[in-house]
Amino acid sequence: MGPIYRAPTKLSLRIDAKRKESRCVLEQGAVLYPAARVSNNQPREAIRFGANTRVLARFETMGHGGRIIVGRDCFIGEDSYIWSAASVTIGDRVLISHGVNIHDHNSHSLSAAGRHAHFKAIFFEGGHPKVLENVPSAPVVIEDDAWIGFGATVLRGVTIGRGAVVGAQSVVTKDVAPFDIVVGNPARVVGRSGE
Repeated sequence: MGPIYRAPTKLSLRIDAKRKESRCVLEQGAVLYPAARVSNNQPREAIRFGANTRVLARFETMGHGGRIIVGRDCFIGEDSYIWSAASVTIGDRVLISHGVNIHDHNSHSLSAAGRHAHFKAIFFEGGHPKVLENVPSAPVVIEDDAWIGFGATVLRGVTIGRGAVVGAQSVVTKDVAPFDIVVGNPARVVGRSGE
């Protein structure tokens, strides 16, 4: 006989919300829904959600650095992951659909020995190391009014311009100009969005 599922109670949801809020800054009206996860390995201020933003995604800063700042009136969908070792800055009124990945770093060293050392640090030495050697990182910026479609991936060093649209399942490896519509892997311009 398997484990019995118990629906969360109002009290357990409130306690979970308080734990999440203790790991980040929520401006007035910002909401972290039960699906949201916050794993902040930096000071609380390193992850900030602007007023009236709605979050169902997972956010993580690394042990050696990272900062995630989200503007006002944004929506970030379920099963999206935003990982930071440098910085991820998201403007106002940005829509990020479900299943989106945003990474400002390579996550692991290109060296097999470096990857193994990182694995050992996480699983056998108690957490993310304070220094990750040979792991390139560069800030990601998503400007006001952009829309990132479901399943898209945004990689390190990319700026997505104001009002730009990233199509579903696209992989963004270079900057997207304001109001451009990009699709594909790698993403390429296919049109212009309205202002």
